[in-house]
Amino acid sequence: MSRFYSKGAPVYAIVKEKNVEVLRQNIKILEKIGSGAYGQVYKGSVLQLNRNQGWTTVAIKTIKDVENPAVIKDLLDELKVMLELSPHPNVVSLLGSCTGDDGVPMIIMEYLPNGNLQDFLRNDRSKQKMVYGNLHGVSSSLTSRNLMKFALDIANGMMFLSSMSILHRDLAARNILVAEDKTCKISDFGFAKDVIESHQYERKTQGRLPVRWMSPEALYDNIFTTQSDVWAYGVLLWEIVTLGSTPYPGMSAKQVMEAITEGYRMPQPPHCSQDMYNLMLSCWEDNPSSRPSFKAITVSLNDLLSRDFEVLTLGKFEEKLYEDIDQFRLDEKC
Repeated sequence: MSRFYSKGAPVYAIVKEKNVEVLRQNIKILEKIGSGAYGQVYKGSVLQLNRNQGWTTVAIKTIKDVENPAVIKDLLDELKVMLELSPHPNVVSLLGSCTGDDGVPMIIMEYLPNGNLQDFLRNDRSKQKMVYGNLHGVSSSLTSRNLMKFALDIANGMMFLSSMSILHRDLAARNILVAEDKTCKISDFGFAKDVIESHQYERKTQGRLPVRWMSPEALYDNIFTTQSDVWAYGVLLWEIVTLGSTPYPGMSAKQVMEAITEGYRMPQPPHCSQDMYNLMLSCWEDNPSSRPSFKAITVSLNDLLSRDFEVLTLGKFEEKLYEDIDQFRLDEKC
């Protein structure tokens, strides 16, 4: 048993029960492809994964500080959440884990070549300039329907997670991965909680927080529910519409918190239809019970996709309104 576990630890028992353990000598770690508050993600290969012959390309999440018990627990808690999930087309799949010896614990997941949605959207901006500088040109840039499909994929994934009584608590474009066919999949369950009994989670510890994506009750009362995930989803919609811009552009974390308390909501982007903006606003209702469910959000998005008009007029996208796209960091609570 790994030194990272206490005897009889529940997550270790689940790993054994589900038979997902991978031998460390069967894992090759290649280049680093991402990092978060406590973890690092690498592209890698695993030999004979799930009875496949040869090597399978995967993503491997591990920890930065192997001597920090809190960080180790965070990784194992994330693994526990992923072990409880059945496969879903809009949630990143767990392929295995490596926990059974004295090495650093690892979570082994499917590898998605297009990276995270935030970078994917930002990288599309130069293509958008080419398209709308030459309307008759051929371009691989994203269309309004592409962006709407991203929103629908994520809503479907969140509807599934909420049906499993899982709170994500860090829903944002940086935590959505994009498959080769542009399907979006929810990832990064480092802040996620299984709340099957209470349906809410009260945060007990302070730390780095995704302030720009947090609802008023999460910011000020430390209460997280599916409806606080809905608030974050509304911010993620704004990120999609603005091609990966930083929410609340030009404002500090402290200013964001003060503004939300006073009822401020981000204004309607000029290229965004009223219907799409109304959906965002519904996610940002002060009263959590007034926000739509993820099922209702999927119904609204399917309705918008079925209509024969452009929900987003990307030709009117005003990049100068969102120029501080590199401003974001996980803000300390002020």
